Amino acid sequence: MLWCWILGVFIALLFLLCITRVGVRAAFDGELKLDAKFGWFHFRILPLKKRQKEAGKKAEKKPEKKKKPEKEKKPFPKPSLSDIKEAVRTLWPPLKKALGRTWRGIHIDPLRVSLTVGGKYDPASAAELYGYLQGGVWTAMPQLERLMDIPDPRIHLDIDFTVPQTSAKGEAGISIRIGTLLLVGLGVGIPALRWFLRFRKRKKQESSASPPGKQAA
Repeated sequence: MLWCWILGVFIALLFLLCITRVGVRAAFDGELKLDAKFGWFHFRILPLKKRQKEAGKKAEKKPEKKKKPEKEKKPFPKPSLSDIKEAVRTLWPPLKKALGRTWRGIHIDPLRVSLTVGGKYDPASAAELYGYLQGGVWTAMPQLERLMDIPDPRIHLDIDFTVPQTSAKGEAGISIRIGTLLLVGLGVGIPALRWFLRFRKRKKQESSASPPGKQAA
């Protein structure tokens, strides 16, 4: 009978874990602020507390022992617009199917985002990106509002040919039950892994095929 009690307690704990809601809330306007919650517990992730920053500065002042030179790590390849389009085409069908099984169990609130595409140095690419973002928002948002609980979405897109960089500001928060998160992860994880492996293989082939002078640049 003891094993029955142990199994019952384990199932009860697993059930409580699956219905526990976790979430992240981000605010970005020059500085990123990130808060997380686990059940009833809330804690700050970014920015770091002053004590942690001071401890980091003190550690930097201490003389460090000479270390062996490490191998130069190659930077992660930056995805192009075509790579992002391929990712959307590949991942949207399984994501849509997985979200449909959650019965609007994902809650997104607030969602206030203002993004300005900078196009000073490359107006054509900026205009293409702006059009793609506009199409993505108008196409995806109605679907996402049907599949998730998004009570008050506010997304503003703009383009500015006088600034070089793209900038964004706003606030967004998402909360989800752990069981729902596992369900979505199982539905999207394998297709996402397959796309990532193809992406990395293609970038390696492009890097090895390009001339040495171009790689250095």
